[in-house]
Amino acid sequence: MADTLPLASDAPAAQAVRDDASFQAGFEQRWPQLRNPHVRALAWLLDAPDLLAPTSPHWQGRIASLGPVTPATADWLLALERDPAPLNAALGERISPRLGLYAEKLMAFYFAQHGKLVAHGLQVRASRNDTVGEFDFLLRDGDRLLHWELATKFYLLDDLPSSTPDDGRFNGLIGPNLADTLGLKMRKIFDHQLTLARHPAAQALLPQPVDLAQALVKGWLFYPRHVIPALEGIAQPHCHGFWLPEEEMSTLSGAHYAVLPRLHWLAPWKCGPDGALSADELRAAVADLQRDHAAPVMVAEMAAATEGEGWLVEAQRGFIVPPGWQARAAARRAAGALPA
Repeated sequence: MADTLPLASDAPAAQAVRDDASFQAGFEQRWPQLRNPHVRALAWLLDAPDLLAPTSPHWQGRIASLGPVTPATADWLLALERDPAPLNAALGERISPRLGLYAEKLMAFYFAQHGKLVAHGLQVRASRNDTVGEFDFLLRDGDRLLHWELATKFYLLDDLPSSTPDDGRFNGLIGPNLADTLGLKMRKIFDHQLTLARHPAAQALLPQPVDLAQALVKGWLFYPRHVIPALEGIAQPHCHGFWLPEEEMSTLSGAHYAVLPRLHWLAPWKCGPDGALSADELRAAVADLQRDHAAPVMVAEMAAATEGEGWLVEAQRGFIVPPGWQARAAARRAAGALPA
């Protein structure tokens, strides 16, 4: 198995297709009882489709998958909804604002509760001042020891005229803060994080050799105009939404919306009517946020829950992109700050 990740597929370009399928509707059908945000986030991590196709030869067998939620796990989640105290204790009083660390804590709780967790966040140091890396998860699978890295990522497909979004390359999927791309993230995971067990300093910490090192990748991809290109290596289906320039917000036609803070980006949002905004209130809220931080804002269009009782559930989600975001992405590419 090669140690480096090929970022371009040799397959011919796939045709873009219209895809209006809603993961949100299916999630609400499966989990109508879940209202606690932390329990919903954990349910999403366990239930959401993989972002990357584990069986695609593109990933060389290094993508992990949880598989379908079992009836026993579903019952366990429902019990947590009734009594979330164990989960709240595991998360602690101060929840990190970093979404990746929040997701790691949720998954560590799940693995520990199900007797699979050997270690979480195990740091490897060559010396006191030389940190080599960190194992996200060491897991017990029968007699095997697994090393899993968790990534929860959100990327926008850059629709610049010079881009080629459907040719199988992943550097056109860019983080909202312009800090990384899907291609760059996966190269880092494959070339550095998943090779950690080979380091002598790591081997001294392990109870036994690692049998398999893989990445568990969950997330959402966001596309302009809801046109979903069929990218080699991306799971079908996967969680997806739209992105829209701020000046085109008038094209949104829903009656109820919500602005989603970062720690609420994982699961489809659910709230009471007091937690929703009108279209005019949404535009004002986005303008205020982008005035202070010229960055994309995650919003959700809300609809009435079928269970009634006044609850609203997410129907679709997307990023509202501030003026100049595409130009900044292009400039950073030209400067080499993002992979070309």
